[in-house]
Amino acid sequence: MALAQRHRAALRLGTPPTGGSVNAEVGYRVFTSAELVLLATVLSVVIGVGLGVVSALHQYRPADRILQSVSVILYNVPTVVASLFLVFGAIRLNDAVGRRIFFVTGSSSPDVTGFWATLGDTLAHLLLPTICLTVLGYVGYHLTQRSLLLDTINADFVRTARATGLTRAQAVRRHALRASLIPTATSVAFSIPGIFTGAVLTESIFGWHGMGEYFTLTLSKNDVHGVVAVAAFGALMTAIGAVLADIATAFLDPRVRLR
Repeated sequence: MALAQRHRAALRLGTPPTGGSVNAEVGYRVFTSAELVLLATVLSVVIGVGLGVVSALHQYRPADRILQSVSVILYNVPTVVASLFLVFGAIRLNDAVGRRIFFVTGSSSPDVTGFWATLGDTLAHLLLPTICLTVLGYVGYHLTQRSLLLDTINADFVRTARATGLTRAQAVRRHALRASLIPTATSVAFSIPGIFTGAVLTESIFGWHGMGEYFTLTLSKNDVHGVVAVAAFGALMTAIGAVLADIATAFLDPRVRLR
């Protein structure tokens, strides 16, 4: 019993100056951030990798030029500018229509009850911040995947695959793409801390009460317990990301085997 009590005490992250429990705050805000950032991360990876493959297969053609130009422009757009642009645009559209179509703040409405109504309300609140994070997040995966695929598309093992009778598309899909996905998969695995520790600027602008907002609040209030809890949780997620990166590498690279 004494050992169990010591374990429970070790799991207590402390009490903030305003009262309450850091454990409760972190537990609520982690899932709130994951609800927002996880969907945006998945969309960013899928869109970015897909566009990177298209750009590499159509190198220097109009499609590649257009996609690269759009990505470079978006890469230089600050998160604050993009978020405020979406917020003001949604407000103008709501005013023009005469009813609220887009929710520009918060993660839910307090007066909504029922499963389907709650689900629809959550999706409506997710729309704008998810668009913002996805539009700004896919760019890195697009440009990186294009460069990686171009490095492997003319490699010896791909030419050997072509010599065995595979078409260019088959050789790229079965061999070049798989090899070029290894650095991308590693990057995605190490983005896990960002998924669960939140997006500070996006959460602040859209009023999303996640870990990003909590981190800024704890800093402004000199809440040592809260800051340490966020840092410790981020370190834990980084360790998990490192393990997942190794697993992804072993899955994608046949030369690597887990022993």
